[in-house]
Formats: sequence, structure tokens, C-alpha cells
Amino acid sequence: MILRLVTAIMLAGAVGSAFAQDKPPEAPQAKQQEKAPEKESRREPAQNILRLLPADSVTEHSIATAQGKLAYTATAGTLAFFDQSGNQSASVFYTAYTVKGANRPLTFAFNGGPGAASAYLHLGLVGPRILDLGPDGHDAARAALHDNPETWLRFTDLVLIDPIGTGWSRAASDAKGFWSVQSDASAMAKAISLYVTHNNRSGAQKFLLGESYGGLRAVKTARALLRDQGVAVSGIVMLSPLLEGWLTFGDDGSALRAALQLPSLAAAELERKKTFTLEAQLAAEKFAMSEYLATLAVRPPQGAAAKSFYQRVAQMTGLSEDNIAQSRGFVNDFIKSLRVGKIVSRYDADFAIDDPFPERRSSRGGGDPILDGVSRAYGGAFADYARNELGFKTEMTYVLLANDISGAWDWHGGRFQVSAEDDIRTLLAFSPTFKLMIAHGYSDMVTPYGMTRYVLDHLPQIGEPGRARLNLYRGGHMFYIDAQSRKAFSADAASFYRAGE
Repeated sequence: MILRLVTAIMLAGAVGSAFAQDKPPEAPQAKQQEKAPEKESRREPAQNILRLLPADSVTEHSIATAQGKLAYTATAGTLAFFDQSGNQSASVFYTAYTVKGANRPLTFAFNGGPGAASAYLHLGLVGPRILDLGPDGHDAARAALHDNPETWLRFTDLVLIDPIGTGWSRAASDAKGFWSVQSDASAMAKAISLYVTHNNRSGAQKFLLGESYGGLRAVKTARALLRDQGVAVSGIVMLSPLLEGWLTFGDDGSALRAALQLPSLAAAELERKKTFTLEAQLAAEKFAMSEYLATLAVRPPQGAAAKSFYQRVAQMTGLSEDNIAQSRGFVNDFIKSLRVGKIVSRYDADFAIDDPFPERRSSRGGGDPILDGVSRAYGGAFADYARNELGFKTEMTYVLLANDISGAWDWHGGRFQVSAEDDIRTLLAFSPTFKLMIAHGYSDMVTPYGMTRYVLDHLPQIGEPGRARLNLYRGGHMFYIDAQSRKAFSADAASFYRAGE
């Protein structure tokens, strides 16, 4: 089952969800601008789905932040790709937010999957509008759109991009040529280069922000940008990233992999008991990489030693001692066994709902409480926001999560072989000012933070210390659902951007 975890942000199709807004759209004060006539004329001959995409929409808005009122320009539009014959091969949808001012950094953001659109980061974290998912952050039926005073627009201009096949980004015909690790990175690099060129932003510092598979995409795109477009990035922010396929998708019987997962399950149990402290979490990490790892790596313990060991693991994780003993200490089977009568989310092991299929031993087919029960709201919310506030009106379905992409993705040798480590090493070595920030939620079991720490701990020292940092927050894979964690992460990101100014 673990083999299906990280790519779960890629498990479904187009989405539409109703939601409420706390204030009317800003259409009365918005000033829309049409595309230049020559750009529109190049699209007119299209007799495929691309003809459903409207002209770019440019609107003016403002938002109140702790630093004062912030006026910004929003552009919802597309970037055209052309093949060698001069025919349009694809349109890439993007939303840009810019603030007047000299030398503002420019951040290009995308989600993961592969097969996820950027609505998650857009309305969940960085954009000027935020989707509130109810008092506990997990009720899609109570979703409402509000201003986001913590928007990253306070310290960087933003361009949120939907990879081809997601959101409103489409190929003119067969999109499968864009669905591989390298072709995807090249396409994202091309889109970024086009935006920079069209908007005369070559002098701006450029950053990439990627979530989940988007973390891997970010380093691959950074390499493609320099290699193919001659554009260097100043830094990358990764949120709950996939870094190493051999760890994320690896053998459920691996002692190392189990030891790197254990602290996240321990964090969820501490949260459940309302006893979470950094000291308690550090104790779980120490146990995981010492006694726990050493015990799993050799012949299973017997007698009193086994009982003592299994009792400690059970107490730390919340799993029953019988469950732990049956699996000989491994903690892979927790979805239906961690909480009686409940289904636990892989995206946040601290979150559980009533089991809709209690008669089934397996969780297969039941869906994930967060992925399928909460995050779907982002798709419908963004489609409504883009139409009514940004003025981007199309009859095309906004695809939040695409099944066809996940099933057809070319990993170049399989998921187990994919790796970000070589790219990180090269980016650090080739640019002495490049910096990396990786953020994780403690209780994420899709991309556990222990795996990222393991990768970072085994990087050589390249340049000044502290160029690659790991920040941890309460919550799971999408820890920004929690308002306090989102606020803390946004503050840390602001400091990351300003470091070295």
C-alpha cells in the first residue's frame, strides 16, 4: 500500500466544489485588459480544445496586511508553446500577482502529483486569497474564501503555474509527450522563461516553490532553466517534497525506511494525546535511529526482549502491541488499525474519520480523509475565484487532480530510481549564492520528514553552512491547512527570502 502513497496527490480527476465567500468579488473595481491583437490572432486558427481558453485577464486589487495596505495586479492567462512547424502545441495556464516596486523577487510555484494543479498552494498558502476550511481546517462543506494577510506577495511577486494536463493547461493534441520527469521539467522551464521574457523580468531574483512531487520538479526545473534557457534561480522552497524514490516508494521491510517513518507516527500520537513537545519528539527521533533501527535490522527479538520492545513501539505510535508484534516492529499497517473504527489519513496521521467500510479489513477503495474528503474543495473554489474575481471566463473544466497523468507518467526507469539529491548537490556547487529551504509537517506519512533529514544529513558541505535548511511545523503533508502553521511557515519563508539582502 505504501507504494501508492506519495502519488496520492495524483489519484483523481476534475473537481468542482461549492463554497462561500466572505465578501463580494472585486469586479466593480477591476480593470480588465485584453491580449495584444497579434497574440490573439495566432490562436484563432486553433480547432481544438485550446480555442476554449479566453484572452488574458488583468485586474487590479488591494489587500490589508500587517505591514499596511498592499496594492497588486493580478493576471490570469496562458503561455503558448509552439512546435517545430510553428503550430501551437500547448497552452500553459498561470496566475501572476505583482506589486509595483524595484527589484522584487519573483517566485514560480507549482504543486505535484504528478497530476496536481496549483490551486493548493494558490488558495492554501501563498496567494492574496485563502480558502478557510472551517474551524478545524478539515470541513470542505464550510469552505469560504477570505483575504490572506500572510500572503507571500508581501515579499515576492508570484506566478502560479499549472503543468500541462492540469488546471486549464492543455496540449493541442496528445499530452503524453509532456508527462515524464524530464519533459515536464523542460516544459516548466519553458513556461518560466516565456513569462520572464514577456514581462521583462530578467533582472529579478527568481525562486521556485514546489509541493510534494513539485519539490522534485523544482530542482529538475532549476537545472533545465539553466541548461536550456540560460536562467539561474536564486533559491528553492520545497514543501513536503518527494526527494528519493528509493525511500518514498521503497521496500516496506526496510529497517531504515521504517526508522525514518516512525517519528511522524509518533508525532501524531503525541498530538492525539495533546502532549506534543519538541523534547518528546526529539526523544522519538533518537529512539527511531538507535534502538528501533538496530532491532529491525537484525533477527527479530524473542521472549522478554521482544515484549519490551513491542510495548515501547506500541506506546510511542498508538498501535496495539498485538499489531506491532505481528508485524515484528514495522508500522506500515496503520490506516485502519491505529484508531478503532476510524480511517487515518496518510497525509496527516493525526486526522481520522469514521470508517465508511468497517466490514473491510483493507482500506482500499475508501479514499483518504484529507485528499478525498478535504482538499477537493480547492478545485471548485479556484474555478469560481478565477471567473468571478480574476475575470478568466472559460467553459473548460478546471482539473485539480488528473488520473490520466499519474497513470501515464514516465519515471525514466521507475519510481524507485527517481532522485533529487544529485540535482541539489549540483545547484549548491554551481551557484555559491543558491539556497534551499525544505518544510515538512511532523505527522505526514506520505513524505515523512525523517526521509528529508536523512538526505540532507548525507550531503557534503558545499560552500557556507546553512544553505540547505529543514523547517518543521505542526500538521501533515498540507500543514498549511492549520492557520498557525501557515503563519509560522510564511514568516520563516519571508526571512529565507531576505537572507543575504
